[in-house]
Amino acid sequence: LDAKSTSIQVVVKEGGLKLIQVQDNGCGIRKEDLDIVCERFTTSKLQKFEDLASISTYGFRGEALASISHVAHVTVTTKTADAKCAYRATYSDGKIKAPPKPCAGNQGTQITVEDLFYNVNTRRKALKNPNEEYAKILEVVSRYAIHNSGISFSVKKQGDTVSDVRTLSNASTVDNIRSIFGNAVSRELIEVGCEDANLAFKMKGYITNANYSVKKCIFLLFINHRLVESAALRKAIETVYAAYLPKSTHPFLYLSLEITPQNVDVNVHPTKHEVHFLHEDSILERVQQHVESKLLGSNSSRMYFTQTLLPGADCSSNEVVKASANSSAVTKGTSDKVYAHQMVRTDSREQKLDAFLQPVNNPLSTGPAEVTTEVNAGPPEGAVRHQDAEMADVNDLVEMADAQEATVMPQGLSESGHLSSDTVPSRKRPREDVDIEMEKDDTRKDMTAACTPRRRIINLTSVLTLQEEISNLAHANLQEMLRDHSFVGCVSPQWALAQYQTKLYLLSTTKLSEELFYQILIYDFANFGVLRLSEPAPLYELSMLALEDPESGWTEEDGPKEGLAEYIVEFLKKKTEMLKDYFSLEIDEEGNLIGLPLLIDNYVPPLEGLPMFILRLATEVNWDEEKECFESLSRELAMFYSIRKQYIIDEANLTNSQNEDSDSGSTTWKWTVEHVLYKAFRTHLLPPKHFTEDGNILQIANLPDLYKVFERC
Repeated sequence: LDAKSTSIQVVVKEGGLKLIQVQDNGCGIRKEDLDIVCERFTTSKLQKFEDLASISTYGFRGEALASISHVAHVTVTTKTADAKCAYRATYSDGKIKAPPKPCAGNQGTQITVEDLFYNVNTRRKALKNPNEEYAKILEVVSRYAIHNSGISFSVKKQGDTVSDVRTLSNASTVDNIRSIFGNAVSRELIEVGCEDANLAFKMKGYITNANYSVKKCIFLLFINHRLVESAALRKAIETVYAAYLPKSTHPFLYLSLEITPQNVDVNVHPTKHEVHFLHEDSILERVQQHVESKLLGSNSSRMYFTQTLLPGADCSSNEVVKASANSSAVTKGTSDKVYAHQMVRTDSREQKLDAFLQPVNNPLSTGPAEVTTEVNAGPPEGAVRHQDAEMADVNDLVEMADAQEATVMPQGLSESGHLSSDTVPSRKRPREDVDIEMEKDDTRKDMTAACTPRRRIINLTSVLTLQEEISNLAHANLQEMLRDHSFVGCVSPQWALAQYQTKLYLLSTTKLSEELFYQILIYDFANFGVLRLSEPAPLYELSMLALEDPESGWTEEDGPKEGLAEYIVEFLKKKTEMLKDYFSLEIDEEGNLIGLPLLIDNYVPPLEGLPMFILRLATEVNWDEEKECFESLSRELAMFYSIRKQYIIDEANLTNSQNEDSDSGSTTWKWTVEHVLYKAFRTHLLPPKHFTEDGNILQIANLPDLYKVFERC
């Protein structure tokens, strides 16, 4: 390290007893100096006498090499930058055996120590078995590797192809900690650093937060870049951690102290294992205070890592618990005793998560708000989303239906009050297309609210193929979990909690609702009711709103926005007949959107996403191939209909007056999620297999495991 090397390679045989070989790519040793390399008191690191008062290097050749040459066979091969070749010399008892011989070699120095303690039998017998000695070598090198992050280290046994410790020269300190101590340590690290001019010291390093603990303390302490021990500092820091960690557990600590060399005495221990320094108590107190302040800041939140629902192979539902504690198992009077850690609460009358999170001045609506008779009272305040100011104009386009229109609505008014529903218009004549027949079908009439008694049977190959793909990708265990789950509560518009048997799951409402609407669009293809907009929404204005949004990705190179908006209108007007016939997406001759498909009862899509949907409809759908067209169009519609965080207003940010306004005219999104979407998930959704791996369904707690935790406490 003192020779400014950037790569250090260590090769060991039989724990170092047979061979220790250390090779670097540093500045090397000059040929003239080789004669006295192993003599006592030799050094090239002191230029003048005063340098002794401020030693900052690791040691002298005359210390280690001289000692080793008396108890082992030492060979030094070295080459300086300006030398034409390398030179090799062997040593015994501090003296060179023969003049240095020229040889081939890379720049730097390679020191080989063979047959350690060959002439001191007592010392050799005192050494433990080779594996323990090798473990100690790994420990020392790995700790120096963490401290010297700009230098590559490797340690391996002779003959092995893979290194047991290996760090890269371009790796950071955290990278090195990760490669040596593992990911569990590195992801919980907090960076620390402080300095004090009065005490003439600087401290930097990494410590673990309160989420990490092990049975034995791992403490890497460097003072002036030398690995040392300090029982006082260890005790001071562990005292701080005692308030955060479980009893008899310890943290991981890596600290590097830089103290003015004149204040440090490095010679208080024969192996320099310990050092003493001035103002020790003051420095320890300062370090302790800094560590405590960092831990206080990190304790404001705790991080928990989850695994996806079903890692590895599928497990059948009967493997979850031996005796499932559902009501049927209890009523059968089965002789198997149901233990406390297997009991499951599934009574829907029990409290939900909302009961514990209810705002003080905002009593929670437990059901849909009563629909007032004054239907044309204007859009509710809650319709305006804070983060989409430019989208606010859309709400002017879509207002309450008037009273006359409300009287003819089938199946009740949609809760948001924005739209009115129409059934599918009766056909003037049967279609002549052989692919589509008119037939009364009872098999899937319960699929959604969109299904009408008189269904069109779709025999289009592309649609049937898409339906088959959905069916083939369905995950049976996930489907069973969604069918029998108990809804716990909404965490956010994007996430919700649900319980199934003894497990608690975190479900992505956004992704599940998107998949639900996609499947409804494919299975109920060309059989949708219509959500009629009370006022036509001009496609041109919607397109302009979308292009104004940074999410659209519009740049000046794409041309003027007005031209693009006109192109979108003309393009979609050409597709009007197909959109209306297959998707109940109605556009009039003037280029106004007048109807959207009714996919499930009591659900209106978040209309703030309408401008972006129109833009993506024209740009992201593959209009050339039939199957790809239906699939991509259904995907875009499903994304528009899904619950998305950016289009949901946070009730906590509303004033009391806004709350009253929004509650009177529309249901809360929480009610919609629980009573509309998750109700539909039970019966209609075929969850695809990738949901088990991509984090959309996460298991976050398991009752038997929780019992184990509380038993320990």
